Order: sequence, then structure tokens, then C-alpha cells
Amino acid sequence: MARQVNYPYAAQLDIIEAYDCYKGREFRLSAEFLRCIDACLNLIQRHPRTYQIVHETYRRATIRRFPYVVF
Repeated sequence: MARQVNYPYAAQLDIIEAYDCYKGREFRLSAEFLRCIDACLNLIQRHPRTYQIVHETYRRATIRRFPYVVF
């Protein structure tokens, strides 16, 4: 069963800022960034316990191809 992933407004701003940065370099790169974010969030929803606990109850998922993580 898929769980809902909630993320704070600050995280949304980080995604927008990174998207804008990649868009300035190459539009396809920014689109790929959003696809990778979406794929990671979908995996977290489907398999939340797959990811390693890094502090207390926080787990870390790495965004493929990009230097970002989701906690």
C-alpha cells in the first residue's frame, strides 16, 4: 500500500531552485531532474522501509544522477 509523502515548503523551494539552475544549463537536464525527483518520491511511497535509517527515525533516499537526497 502506498503511503503519502509530505514535504515542507522549504523542500519545495529547494526543488524549484535546483530546477531553475539545471534549466539555465540545459532544459532537458531540468526535465530529467524532475523525473528523478518524482521517481524517488514514488519509490518512497511504495517502499518506505527500503531506505536506511540515518538518524532516529529519519531515512535517506538518494536522487539518481543528481547530488540530492530526500530525508
